[in-house]
Amino acid sequence: MSHLSIDDILEFVEENDVKFIRLAFCDLYGNQKNISIMPSELESAFEDGINFDPFLILGFEDGMGKDLFLKPDADTLHVLPWRPTSGRVIRFYCDVVYADGSPFSMDYRQFLKDTLKQCEDIGFTTKMGLRSEFYLFKTDDNGIPTDEPFDNGGYLDVAPSDRGENIRREICLSLEEMGISPQSSHHERGPGQNEIDFQSADALTTADNFVTYKNVVENIAARNGAYACFEPKPIDDAPGNGLHILMSTHKGEKNLISDDKEFSDSFMAGIINRMRDITIFLNCRRDSYDRLGYLEAPKYITWSMQNNSRLFRVPEINGRRKYFILRSPDSCLNPYLATAIILQAGIAGVKGKEQLPPALEVKSRLLTEDEYSKLDTLPATIEEAIECASNSSFLKESTFAKIAENYIETIKMSI
Repeated sequence: MSHLSIDDILEFVEENDVKFIRLAFCDLYGNQKNISIMPSELESAFEDGINFDPFLILGFEDGMGKDLFLKPDADTLHVLPWRPTSGRVIRFYCDVVYADGSPFSMDYRQFLKDTLKQCEDIGFTTKMGLRSEFYLFKTDDNGIPTDEPFDNGGYLDVAPSDRGENIRREICLSLEEMGISPQSSHHERGPGQNEIDFQSADALTTADNFVTYKNVVENIAARNGAYACFEPKPIDDAPGNGLHILMSTHKGEKNLISDDKEFSDSFMAGIINRMRDITIFLNCRRDSYDRLGYLEAPKYITWSMQNNSRLFRVPEINGRRKYFILRSPDSCLNPYLATAIILQAGIAGVKGKEQLPPALEVKSRLLTEDEYSKLDTLPATIEEAIECASNSSFLKESTFAKIAENYIETIKMSI
């Protein structure tokens, strides 16, 4: 649903037997939080917001000690399909504001909105799609997760080796019911590992959809006696869980990745040239760095059109580039903050007319140790990633320096 007025929403609530309204937002790590209100409180929520304790939410203490309020974004109304149809539950994503209605300075969703406005001012828009991996583990008789994978299937296996087939199907149908379009789903390489890809949309919608997606996966898995795990490296000797970000830049109907090489190369160069600075925003857990460099997860800051294991891929389909893929992030990121930071790096590349370094098309096994030693690498540990971000002139001199600094300090205290 989109572009609904408050009156439209109040009418929808009454006509569809809605009894509970969830007001949702994310903490620093992208974990969904929510307050449930009754329909009688909805009009007040739109006008004044609903108060909550910010000091209890990781990343929401900005040192000013002011009250914070959740104001629902009318365009994000979703009915939760796994809740009862009698006494329905709906959910909105919210803007976080101060008592006077002004935006909370550390609201990452607002930061993404502001960044998208910058993109428009420069003359382009973005679309983003995601490929997200997760493991399914068995649960015990009390529903507590075990460390036993749900199956022993491998890449693209089918039932009976793939026991997650019905769970993925239910997830995809639930997402469709909520207006989110999955493209494909399959069993991944690891035992009990799955992947679901969903279609590109504008960056804010995709970030919202990702939070919804994780919540749907976890709920549907639990309903089927499984535990869904998005952690970057849940099994030591098995592939990690990645989150591949597909992004394209547009001017009207024109796809700039294929139609304006100078612009798109500078945009991609901006991201590649700042990867060490921004990795902590894309990989914010200690075990994120156990995944990077293992099997096909990237380690070196390189790009390619053909090589699937590169950090940055720009595939050509029928001779045209449609999007680029960033392969280092994992699903424990905050999607609003991560998307905004990636875009800010791209904007910096465009403003500086930066040059894309040469592609590395040679197969990894054919590179010599001397050739490897000349390549820049992603940070190897969370401490190194924090140090790179703390010393980054790109972040220190940006308009969002306070957001970056608050994030880095909060990560330091929480690891």
